[in-house]
Amino acid sequence: MASAESLSEPQVLAHAKGRLFPDAEEPNTYAVCDTQFAAEEWLPGQRIAADIRERLAPFNHVRIGSGYPDLVGVRTLESELLAVDRLGSEPPLVAVEAKGYTGDGTVDTERGVLQAYDRLHEANAAYVAAPVDAIGQTTRTLARELNVGVLGVDSGGGVRPIETPRVVGKHTADDASAIRFQATAQGVADASFGLNHPKNYLAYPLALYHPDDTEAVLTEYVVSAVADARRGAVFLGLVDEQPRRDELTPLGEEVVRFALHRYGSVDAALEPFEAWQGSQKRFYDLAPEWGALTRRVVWAYPATKLLVEELQTMHEDALTEPSLVEFLEWLHEHHPTFAVELFVRSTDDVRSRVLTRDGSLRTELLREGKVYHSPTVFQLKAMLYHAGVLTTRGAEPNRLDPTEDVWALCDPLSYTP
Repeated sequence: MASAESLSEPQVLAHAKGRLFPDAEEPNTYAVCDTQFAAEEWLPGQRIAADIRERLAPFNHVRIGSGYPDLVGVRTLESELLAVDRLGSEPPLVAVEAKGYTGDGTVDTERGVLQAYDRLHEANAAYVAAPVDAIGQTTRTLARELNVGVLGVDSGGGVRPIETPRVVGKHTADDASAIRFQATAQGVADASFGLNHPKNYLAYPLALYHPDDTEAVLTEYVVSAVADARRGAVFLGLVDEQPRRDELTPLGEEVVRFALHRYGSVDAALEPFEAWQGSQKRFYDLAPEWGALTRRVVWAYPATKLLVEELQTMHEDALTEPSLVEFLEWLHEHHPTFAVELFVRSTDDVRSRVLTRDGSLRTELLREGKVYHSPTVFQLKAMLYHAGVLTTRGAEPNRLDPTEDVWALCDPLSYTP
């Protein structure tokens, strides 16, 4: 067990993360630590233990304010961590700066407070975490004046709030939006698809609306993997998960309205789905009306607009058929946090290999299919292919050649001067 006088910055951050984000599987929750903590060594001769790195993962280099906080995440925090009730219905975006004992035995807590205060330009709440014995009255007074929370970490790893911040409303910039996105039901932090054809997800709102048992209806007409179909429907924003019974979203209701208008009843609309089972043909060509509806659904998915806009820009720059490697490098240049969150697997071993200490990409490793996130390069790409957005379908990471995997628009626009 570490003494309070020997708590390093990575150890302090790991304990603070465990207090603020105790359950990575909790709904509407997501957190990343800065890429500097993915290194094997923190200070010369001071290694970051493997179990600490595991607790800090996943890693990303997220710009909030004018710098890069040690931790940034989204979660509905307990009342004891905040001075007042949280603002609005969404969970707050939280930034944390950690300070531990350095080689000369000091802890610069006041600098940590100032760094945390800078993050309030975009975060809803900011904290400095430090060994409890190093937190003096000057630090506490400064934190209160600047609306920064203070978390004291003891030698046993316990964390207690010493100063609690007020939640403030701030505009969310690009990097912060990527973390908020991952905290939603539509984020790709965990595998979100189990099926690779959009018909399975479009059918779920119909089965849910049907007066008979949802699982029985879906199994009879469409697919037996009901849980996967439901999860994908939630991911695409067609269904809201509720404690007692799932509910259709406005987009899901529109799918049902389309079916009723086109076929007259839900049963009649579901009948063609049985004939489509096993078809390898692009859905946009197999069933043009359903394909057009699929296109509308995937356009409502938050990541689609970003992907299409950047592919269009690449096309205008004469990069008409970029490989996955080329596309990720381009996307990382313009939207680094989104690029990593969408495409790079979130495991400690992958992020620490692919990202340098300052968050740059090690481009030579992008040639390895196994570093990519399956929900994006396999399932989401398949959705965009079937919707007539992309020219090629996705591939599983273990069968993926990123240098040959093409990401190109079916119908790019050609602007003339």
